[in-house]
Amino acid sequence: MAALLLALAACAHALRTPPPLEKIAPPPEAGTEQLLARADEAWSRRADLAQAETAEELYLQAARADPRNAPAYAGAIRAKAFRIGRERDGGKRGQLAADAVAVGQLCEQNAAPSPLCDYWLAAALGLQARERSSTGHDALPHMVDLLHKAAAADPPVDHGGPHRLLAILLLRAPGWPMGPGDVEAALPEARAAATIAPGYPPNQLAVGEALRKNGHPDEARAAYAEALRLATADSADPDSAGWADEARAALR
Repeated sequence: MAALLLALAACAHALRTPPPLEKIAPPPEAGTEQLLARADEAWSRRADLAQAETAEELYLQAARADPRNAPAYAGAIRAKAFRIGRERDGGKRGQLAADAVAVGQLCEQNAAPSPLCDYWLAAALGLQARERSSTGHDALPHMVDLLHKAAAADPPVDHGGPHRLLAILLLRAPGWPMGPGDVEAALPEARAAATIAPGYPPNQLAVGEALRKNGHPDEARAAYAEALRLATADSADPDSAGWADEARAALR
């Protein structure tokens, strides 16, 4: 019990008052639709990290041009997540994650109700918890609520992302009384994501992890093998190598 109280005392708030949009988004150089088109074009070239940074800035400009445009905030958070995955400096990763949470909060304030806002704020909270573990305990209940809302309103977001991220959260979070972890509840969530987008490798990875942790090793290997097949077939995606590596590691 003393250890539990000590751990709780060390927790930090996952959500803070975000800065005004004008503080984090550059002044728009064009109209919202033109900025979004330019951002999407830069995002398609994100294998060049500079293009991911350009996409992020353009998405933020689009959000400032039209603060009610949920896809603009979503695009900025997605670009920040991509950058975090390639940043070696822990301090910079932590700042990018905190900035992503702020963008998600501004999305909720200006563009809600929107499943895009709900999903990407949940994703940002997860990134922040990974980089700043002291925020994890506070983030978990917010993430669960946001992902349930997004899954109910628009389950295909990000290739079944609400169900996939909820499955991963339930698989990896501590169980009661410390957190919402529940490996049995994770399996139908992972399967729901794979039903929505069976060709998206992260969905098969989530299914594989859920099956393995629920005591179905043979089915898990089949899901991991399918994830590997899909990832290697889609080598043009900058994330495909990481997905393939994760599948190979699980199959060893």
